[in-house]
Amino acid sequence: MSNKLIIIPTYNEKENIENIILKVFSLDEEFDILIVDDGSPDGTANIVKNLKEKFPENLHIEERTGKLGLGTAYIHGFKWCLSKDYEYVFEMDADFSHDPDDLVRLYNACHLNNGDVAIGSRYIKGVNIVNWPMSRLLMSFFASKYVKTITGMPIHDSTAGFKCYKRKVLEKIDLDKIKFVGYAFQIEMKFTAWKYGFNVIEVPVIFTDRQEGNSKMSGGIFFEAFFGVMQMKINSYFKNWK
Repeated sequence: MSNKLIIIPTYNEKENIENIILKVFSLDEEFDILIVDDGSPDGTANIVKNLKEKFPENLHIEERTGKLGLGTAYIHGFKWCLSKDYEYVFEMDADFSHDPDDLVRLYNACHLNNGDVAIGSRYIKGVNIVNWPMSRLLMSFFASKYVKTITGMPIHDSTAGFKCYKRKVLEKIDLDKIKFVGYAFQIEMKFTAWKYGFNVIEVPVIFTDRQEGNSKMSGGIFFEAFFGVMQMKINSYFKNWK
């Protein structure tokens, strides 16, 4: 058992899930993986359970009924992790848009460079995104600019979903009070960690759009983020961050 856990939420990722798991387990650094599957009708969970026979100590799966949202999947994974002895907890997509080789760099940012949260940032050094249509790239880039302006967070890529947390960050945050379920969840978690005074480090990465399977992005996700950020900022004035 490693002291590093990667949480990968899945919904219909049968084309990617075996390859991403095998890639992570091929790294020189040892990581455990927790798959949080939302009842994928394509059989994603069965693929994971078959692989678990090969990696019984390092591969874990939690199955949920129905598609309940990205944020709730990660909260489920965080609580599972905190019931164990993991010291470093990672968020990563199943579709190879996050390069598994960068996991070690995120880990080192926390383990060696005093980070409490490490973000795989697409925008810390220009724009490092491959194969996105220009409309989506511009929406994502200006969404992060908007969040930075509204919240005051000194973070270039506030919507990034490739991250490493030290255990103490997740222990400090009241996970039951994280309200967003879509990609605004990523903003809320960063904002909360930053407000509590944790050291947030951005690590430059290259984001590559998925080659297999279908994107889960929708217009509603962006609307949640756009309007939710303003409400989140207003609510922060009434909270004790000590």
